[in-house]
Amino acid sequence: MSRAFVFPGQGAQTIGMGKALADSYPAARAVFEEVDDALGQALSALIWEGEQDQLTLTANAQPALMATSLAAMRALEAEGLGLEGAAFVAGHSLGEYSALAAAGALSVADTARLLRTRGQAMQEAVPVGVGAMAAILGLDFEAVSAVAQEAAQGQVCQAANDNDPGQVVVSGHKEAVERAVELAKAAGARRAVLLPVSAPFHCALMAPAAEVMEAALAAVEIKAPAVPLVANVRAEAVRDPDEIRALLVAQVTGSVRWRESVLWMAGQGVDEVWEIGAGKALSGMIRRIDRSIGCKAVGTAEDIAALKG
Repeated sequence: MSRAFVFPGQGAQTIGMGKALADSYPAARAVFEEVDDALGQALSALIWEGEQDQLTLTANAQPALMATSLAAMRALEAEGLGLEGAAFVAGHSLGEYSALAAAGALSVADTARLLRTRGQAMQEAVPVGVGAMAAILGLDFEAVSAVAQEAAQGQVCQAANDNDPGQVVVSGHKEAVERAVELAKAAGARRAVLLPVSAPFHCALMAPAAEVMEAALAAVEIKAPAVPLVANVRAEAVRDPDEIRALLVAQVTGSVRWRESVLWMAGQGVDEVWEIGAGKALSGMIRRIDRSIGCKAVGTAEDIAALKG
């Protein structure tokens, strides 16, 4: 059995996530306290008792999802089910930061501050209403890339997330993304829908945010992770701290190569994946990429109890 640990990205956030873990495990509660201290904000109160629209704001959602993933990780470690023996860690977009914190490459406090900065920088990179993202279902990455190229017409339109064989997300200028939706439907897409996101992530419009993150990442210590990271923009494992730093910058404007990352891990013998934190979105993607990989979502005290058997 070769196991990888994966960490979810934006969209998985829900009010109340991680609360039962914090109530059941002191080590999990300590993560939320550490994040609150690092941000100078009672983010845990927002996560557990706040309003969904406030939690969904990019600058809140990113550190909140990381805190929930790390709380689940600490609870697993308390039960002797940590990363020992794991083959790889990986994360979807912001989940890459959660993966690095879980593997000891970044401190929890630094990760929280980096994600707050990342969320704000991504939000501020493009005025609201100028950019958009859309999910294209039923076409592969090559087909969607061709659609995006045709839709651009001098604007930015890129295949931003290669999630699984039938789900690719495009990102860019709103008009170009709307053109891509119509072109994708004409090309035989099963569905093509605009996403309720506040900014066009993982495309060239995020260049100002990449500059901000380059400066922010230069100011923090990154250690070699205890377990190799399968990087979004490379779709293979990396361990060198300087390389990781550069890839985290590239990730802001680059595509999330999730389908390729999962196939690469499967090629290295991974046959089980644990999704650590909120939701089960990655497990669904992984099953559609390679049905031979077993998936377990680990986000609640009940999930951990089931793993203990």
